[in-house]
Amino acid sequence: MVKWLVRLFLLGLLLALCGVGALFLFYQQVKPELPDVAELKDIRLETPMRVLSQDGELISQYGEQRRTPIDIKDMPSTLIDAFLATEDARFYEHPGIDPIGISRAAMVWLTTGEKRQGASTITQQVARNFFLTREKTITRKVKEIFIALHIESLLTKDEVLSLYLNKIALGHRSHGVGAAAQVYYGKEVSELTLAESAMIAGLPKAPSALNPISHPERAGRRRAVVLGRMLETNKINRQQYDAAMAEPVAARYHGAEITLSAPYLAEMAHQFALNMFGKKAYTQGLNVYTTVESEEQQAGTKALIDGLLGYDLRHGYRGAAAQLWQDTPWSQAEIDSHLTEQPSYWPLVPAVVTEVAERSATIIVKDQGEVTLAWDGIKWARAYISDSRQGYALKKATDALASGEQIWVRPQQDEGWMLAQLPDINGALVALDPHNGAVTSLVGGFNFSLNKFNRAQQAERQMGSNIKPFIYSAALDSGFTLASMVNDAPINHWDVGSGNSWKPRNSPNVYDGPIRVREALARSKNVVSIRLLREAGIPAAMQRLNDLGFDTEQIPATDSLALGSPSATPLQMVTGYAALANGGNKVTPFVVQRIEDSNGIVLYEAEPEITPVLSEETAFLISQALNSAIVGGTTNGKHWNGTGWRALRALKRRDIAGKTGTTNDSRDAWFSGFHPNRVATAWVGFDDFGRPLGRTARNANLGAGQHAGGEFGGSTALPIWADYMQVALQDYPEQEWAVPTSLTRATIDTGSGLLSRGKGFSEYFVKGSAPKHYSSPSANQTFGGTSVTDDLF
Repeated sequence: MVKWLVRLFLLGLLLALCGVGALFLFYQQVKPELPDVAELKDIRLETPMRVLSQDGELISQYGEQRRTPIDIKDMPSTLIDAFLATEDARFYEHPGIDPIGISRAAMVWLTTGEKRQGASTITQQVARNFFLTREKTITRKVKEIFIALHIESLLTKDEVLSLYLNKIALGHRSHGVGAAAQVYYGKEVSELTLAESAMIAGLPKAPSALNPISHPERAGRRRAVVLGRMLETNKINRQQYDAAMAEPVAARYHGAEITLSAPYLAEMAHQFALNMFGKKAYTQGLNVYTTVESEEQQAGTKALIDGLLGYDLRHGYRGAAAQLWQDTPWSQAEIDSHLTEQPSYWPLVPAVVTEVAERSATIIVKDQGEVTLAWDGIKWARAYISDSRQGYALKKATDALASGEQIWVRPQQDEGWMLAQLPDINGALVALDPHNGAVTSLVGGFNFSLNKFNRAQQAERQMGSNIKPFIYSAALDSGFTLASMVNDAPINHWDVGSGNSWKPRNSPNVYDGPIRVREALARSKNVVSIRLLREAGIPAAMQRLNDLGFDTEQIPATDSLALGSPSATPLQMVTGYAALANGGNKVTPFVVQRIEDSNGIVLYEAEPEITPVLSEETAFLISQALNSAIVGGTTNGKHWNGTGWRALRALKRRDIAGKTGTTNDSRDAWFSGFHPNRVATAWVGFDDFGRPLGRTARNANLGAGQHAGGEFGGSTALPIWADYMQVALQDYPEQEWAVPTSLTRATIDTGSGLLSRGKGFSEYFVKGSAPKHYSSPSANQTFGGTSVTDDLF
């Protein structure tokens, strides 16, 4: 008997030695294919690109994988315990492989012939996730074992666990527990409950089939398994187990934790980084710092949205977004389910009307529940008839609302709600630091989710009178001064080629005869602009536009240039005005200040491009005329307002300059203006080029302070500009204009532009260009009140 036992022992030993030999030979065979595990010491987890404001607020995130790497010491113990209990209870005891588990998996394969995945420790999963595929073959499994053993010889257990918890795929494009906590619960990992930790820990087995968003019932059962394992391994007690089991499955999809809304700007920064780094930009954890600060960007966004919604309110209510029922009301559950599926477009939120009283309505607001919509939030909603016609003022709530309607509402400052609607109108606002071209605020439309077309950068619209400062600057360079007199009289130009008469007119349709250049620009006199263009020469004006960054190849070289027939984007427009604000330099706008890698090493830093394009004197003189467009002036003792007078009323400061712009039939409304430290352009119009902005009548329900009449640059775009500037300039005390040393001042007579022996206006002149003669009574020519009714071309 002993002899047979010895023989069996020797046979077993021989087989073991053969097995070891075979394993060694197999190792030698696959050794050349094994990766250099030492690189795990310096592993860089693939993390998405983040776009941030200058002050570090998250604007957007780009990349296929959502990952937020977290140090193991910052992970809560309940989360770690949940993973260990489920995935590898003996993680801190084994050498990287679990012999018991491997034996069990081997027996299954030998007895059934099925290659079931199993017995993988967390270290083996790290090996597979970083270095191998997921194919179920013996070769891959053996490689996995060798790599796992090598990993354990190089890294500590905490380092291995940290790699695993930051790498593992957990569904909905989230990789790692940090991203999963945000995606499913909108939380940091430190804020997760026990039940939420168990839910996340149950995902590695089948992220797609077990995630709580797509399959809440399956996810709930998987969570129960994880909690059960935690109870078995004494990581939690029965009371904790029961409480976690009772917690509902309440996960929902959360996007990246955006803390500053600037999607149009974010996309510009995204494209910049993509052009620079290629597709690697999505995985290297780049931090792209933009040029905007959060407060100014928020101000620009709010200013544009308020301006567009204000336009929409003036022009009337177009009705409910949808009719959900006619006779049989929906249940609360049906309403809640419907609202959950509806998007919100800040500040507009979907709601459903459940009851309408005489001067109020009961509504259910998404994520807010039942609220009362008071009369003050309804009374504006007279019917929209056309862009130029509105219905009568409402007398009762039922004139606008009915039970069963899905509507839009917006929150009010007094915590109430106002009836609203998605606007048809659109617009853009873009602002720069005029000294270097850094974009300080950029909003390309009402809502990026509704329409990703970036109007600030891409919408080419007719410039209207916003072009006039550039025409006037060419005239100053050709010998005119701000005191030069130009005849503000009708023009009737016969075109021999077409056989037609061209009769441009002023707006308003009034002519004042001889008028100073300063006043003509401030009051936006069309015919004066044409006369100055002719005197300066179209080639000189075209060259000026080209120098300022406008695409002159697309601009017809005709007299209509003076009235703003060319098209430009708001970004091109603000760039042109920046040269007036900064003393004559063209700046190249940029949105990316710097790009850092995940370790904070600067990979790119902006170098502003600045090119002199007009003289300091000309830039200053034009800015002074545009200051008069804000503050007004006096001619022959009579005060006049410039077209931008609303800016003075809104900002209550005189160190600003600007110009309105309105195109034919008010299809485009502009306001571009500046302070020595900030320049901004606001544009409003329909995406349909042919649709005029229309006009409004007074709404008897709204009282004083409402705008009525036509929609123009001064009434529609300027308030947006002013609302932004109110915030942008809050840290800049009112200051005097910095006068170039090459300029001098002389007192002139405002009626003739000649020198004055008595009272007059102190005008700026380039040295040597001031008038040589004094005014006399006969010099004060007048030509006022003539009205011409011919339509502008």
